[in-house]
Amino acid sequence: MAKEKLPKHYLFEKKAHEAFIGAVEALGKAIREQGPLDKKTANLIQLAAAAAIHSEGAVHSHVRRAVESGATPEEIYHALMLLTSTLGYPTVSAALSWAEDILLKK
Repeated sequence: MAKEKLPKHYLFEKKAHEAFIGAVEALGKAIREQGPLDKKTANLIQLAAAAAIHSEGAVHSHVRRAVESGATPEEIYHALMLLTSTLGYPTVSAALSWAEDILLKK
């Protein structure tokens, strides 16, 4: 994973289940390299998916990755707000607050 600080649970899983986490990381890398989407677009898509599954940790991670790949806060907010008609305001509002956890630290 990138330069981000990895969550303690992820580090525990990585140590306890090295082959499994290694396979998951290799799959992610292979998929990212396979297609025509640029890194920023791919990270914004993954951010949207993280919001859709209500995963605060994944939203944090994908906001960090999106920023590292050149996404602006405005692009991140827009990517999340685009989900409102599909996921509903409460889900989007939660995702926006999780994104702010990261974006407002800067």
